Order: sequence, then C-alpha cells, then structure tokens
Amino acid sequence: MTIIKKGLILSLILWFFTASSFGENKDQEGYKFELIKEVLHTSVKNQYHSGTCWSFAGMSFFEAEMLRMGKPEVDLSEMFEVSQCYRDKAQKYVRMQGKIGFSSGGELYDDLYVANKFGLVPESAFPGIKYGEEKHVHGEMDEVLLKMVEAVVENKDKKLTNVWDIAVGKTLDAYLGDLPEKFDYQGKTYTPKSFASEYCGINPDDYVQITSFTHHPFYQTFSLEVSDNWLWSPFYNVPLDEFQEIVDYSLQNGYSVLWAADVSDKGFATSTKGIAVVPDKTPKIMNEVETAKWDSLSEKEKDATYYKFDKPVKERVISQEIRQMAFDNLETTDDHAMHLIGIAKDQNGALYYKVKNSWGSYNQFKGYFYASQPYLRYKTTAIMVNKAAIPDQIRKKLKL
Repeated sequence: MTIIKKGLILSLILWFFTASSFGENKDQEGYKFELIKEVLHTSVKNQYHSGTCWSFAGMSFFEAEMLRMGKPEVDLSEMFEVSQCYRDKAQKYVRMQGKIGFSSGGELYDDLYVANKFGLVPESAFPGIKYGEEKHVHGEMDEVLLKMVEAVVENKDKKLTNVWDIAVGKTLDAYLGDLPEKFDYQGKTYTPKSFASEYCGINPDDYVQITSFTHHPFYQTFSLEVSDNWLWSPFYNVPLDEFQEIVDYSLQNGYSVLWAADVSDKGFATSTKGIAVVPDKTPKIMNEVETAKWDSLSEKEKDATYYKFDKPVKERVISQEIRQMAFDNLETTDDHAMHLIGIAKDQNGALYYKVKNSWGSYNQFKGYFYASQPYLRYKTTAIMVNKAAIPDQIRKKLKL
C-alpha cells in the first residue's frame, strides 16, 4: 500500500470540506460512538510524506501484539523495515527486468518478511532520518532509487556489474542511516534478530494474511494481484461472511487486526468527520451551479440529493458479488494499510471498527477514525491476524 497520489488527495480534501460546509445544521446530531471493545495498542505515529503506511501499520500491529502478550511497550522502527525491503525489492526488480512495481509501498506480509529474515529494532536504534528533516520526507529518495534500478535494467553495457546493489544500499544508508548490526537497549546488547525473538517475542509463523475474493477458490491460498505484492506473498481466501467473522472474533478476544483497504472512496471522510462509511445514498461532489443554488433548496431536496455526513444513515448491503465487482472494476484498489484496534457502535446501534491511522493527529479523533461494517466488507483488500485469533471452525477449513 502507498499513500494516495497528490492529485487525488487534493480532490478528496476539497470534496470533504465542500460536503462539510454545506452539511452544517444546528439540529444535526452528528456521529456519536460508544466503544464496545478496545485492545491494547500504542500511540498514533506519522508517516508524513512517505509511502510507508504498510510499515507504520505493521509496527503498530507488532507493538499491540507485544502488549497483548504482557511485554513492555516499545516504539519499533518503521524505517528499518523500509530500508531492508527496498534492498531486496531492488534485487527482484532487476531480476524481473523492471516488470514489477518499484516504490516505497508494500504489503502486509512485508512486515513478517523483514521480521523473519532480518529481525526488528527499536526506533531509538534506527530513526531512519538522515536528511535534515524532523519527519519522514521520501519524495527525493524514492525517485533517486527508482532511477537507479531503471538504469541498471536499461544497462547499455549489456552486462551487470557486481556493485550496482551496493550503490543502492549506500543510497539508502545516506538517506535513512546505516543499518545496525548490534545495538544496546535497556542495558542489554541485541542484534535485530535477537531483539525480535527475545525482547519482542514476535514469531512470524504465528500470522497469516486473509482476503475474500471469488476469482480464486475459497479455503486455499493465492497471491493477491496488486502491484505492491512484490513478494507474491500468500493470502488465505475465505467467504465474505467468514472474513468479517474473523475480524470480529479477533477484536472481541483481544487481538488487533492489520488492515489494508481502499481509501479513495467518497465515503472515506476521516479528515472532516472521522468516519468511513458506504451510504445507501451515494455522495456527490457539488459543481458550481449546484453550490450556487444550495440555499434555495428545501431541506427535503437537500436530503434527497446529497449525503452530508451529518448523521448516521442507511448503508449499502455489501454482498460477495458487490465486493468482487468493485475489485474487478478497480473501484476498490490497494491504497493504504491501517490498524484495527476496537469495535464501537453509533447512536443507532450500528457497528463500526475503531481504526488507528498513521497520519498523525489529523482529525477530531486525534488520528483515529471509525469504519462501518459495510465499509470493511466493501473496501478491504486484505487483513493480517494472529492464527489464534481465527475461529476454530474456520481454522480447520484453512488447515491452520
């Protein structure tokens, strides 16, 4: 998953503020949420100007797993994951002669890949900022790395040197810092691998990716066809109702859920309203003519035309077929990774998932938002959970 393209972000922000300004009404109730269950988790972080949501969400997930296991709270380094993945991704890009994606984005599985192959480190051992900024700013680095691997693939000498990958690694070191071989943490010396196993207690074999699509058989694994799945990692495929059951069961039993989803939908109103919903009445972007005549419309005409995100309304019923069609038509795309840390209900009793995002304290919920069950069913691309958080009857079907 990567951050959304700048143009799309701008258009969404403009629409959100338009919907917000024209939806104001003194009598509006707004959305009111009551938490049903919230799992232990760490504080909101900020990926800022980087496409590394997968790493921020993944480290948040591992931190929550540590808390669940009774281990001390720790701030894990996101950039350690990013640096390690970029190096191996460069190798694969060159071997595939540029026929795969190459960017800062990644999949949920990338977090397991790095933890298993390289380990984990605390933020203090690898902050990952060596370019004079206080926050992560990756535009220049991403472009430099892309041009480097493109040049290697296009090699006019028709023969690769034995140092091109060293050049890529040195570039990453210049931007993010030298990867630590050993480091001291709370009075003890660790390697990344010993820190992952001994201090964090994270066993990558305990976790699986799960999705729900009909273009592959259920209860088997397949490689999800999204560009950031550069590792061609396996996803278990289950029917949609069982997919939702896994999410609900996990959260109700104290396990958080790593979540990948589309965030380009008009119902993703997390900046201005703190919600992600699928209203039965499709929101519309007002053009200049519609905006000009807004005041002349009656309240009934307004309500019949626009969903204003001012109070809970009926949402679409999302079936397996509707979900599949949205994915096949590229209406649901693999945009962003986040962390599900709770279940809540609105004033009408409808269920939502409390989501920890990685955009800093950017809204009225200080970086969290609430996604409805229809949104989860409709716009999720995949999740990652602890195997123990899967209901027994579903685990048997998956042979886990």
